Amino acid sequence: MKINVQSIHFDADVQLLSFIEKKGSKLAQFFDQIIDAEAILRLEKSSDDHKNKLVEFKVNIPGQLLFAKDHAKSFEEAVDVCIESLRKQILKHKEKLAV
Repeated sequence: MKINVQSIHFDADVQLLSFIEKKGSKLAQFFDQIIDAEAILRLEKSSDDHKNKLVEFKVNIPGQLLFAKDHAKSFEEAVDVCIESLRKQILKHKEKLAV
């Protein structure tokens, strides 16, 4: 599965990119028809400096676009929350297909 990563207002390091690739590729275990995925990483200016990292994750599957978004104090934490949300969405989508 191809994951396109965009980092806005900063340059993501190789370690963060490989973390996103590793976590995102686990979604293929739950649904083998994933076309592609996109992760958008953004640093936001906010009064709460602890949760200024925003991750938006989109997964393109046949006939549907799944989306998850999270604010956290680290990109890794936000990616974990997004991947878990997408996993639940994929399983719900598979249940609908089975019926």
